This record gives sequence, C-alpha cells and structure tokens, in this order.
Amino acid sequence: MASGDPEIEVSPLSGIVTRDGVTVELAIYRMAGADEGWTLEVVDAANTSTVWDDRFETDDGAYAEFQRCLDEEGIELLLAGDVAPSLH
Repeated sequence: MASGDPEIEVSPLSGIVTRDGVTVELAIYRMAGADEGWTLEVVDAANTSTVWDDRFETDDGAYAEFQRCLDEEGIELLLAGDVAPSLH
C-alpha cells in the first residue's frame, strides 16, 4: 500500500542550533533513493522557514554553508523569512 508521499532521508547533521541567544531548527534532507542533492532549511521560533534555492551534493556541504552563513552574516539573517541568504 503506497501512500504517495515520498520518503525523506534526514541528515544526522540536522538539529537544534543556538547562537547569540537565538535558537533555530536546522534541517538537512533529501528524497530517499534520489540523487537530487540535499536541501538546507532553517526554521525559527515563529515557525518561519528559510530554504536555500540550491541543492548540495553532500549533507556536509549543506552544513558547511549553514556554518558559513552563521559566521559571516549572523543568525539574525535567518530570522527574516522573506530574506534569502546569499549563496556562494
């Protein structure tokens, strides 16, 4: 009995991250069995989601981009749901 919903593979690098007193949920995931790359998503306390447009070849690559964003742009950027992080 197939449900129609695709199976999602969640990276073990996903989880709760707190920096400068701000907590967000980091989600790194991909479609199970697909070779489409990893999606990077950050959800804040107001349940606002920021999703990167680009996919990442590895979950480590997605995590590295998240860390780069935190280090260079700050966690506050991720709280503005209508502002997309810059992608390098």
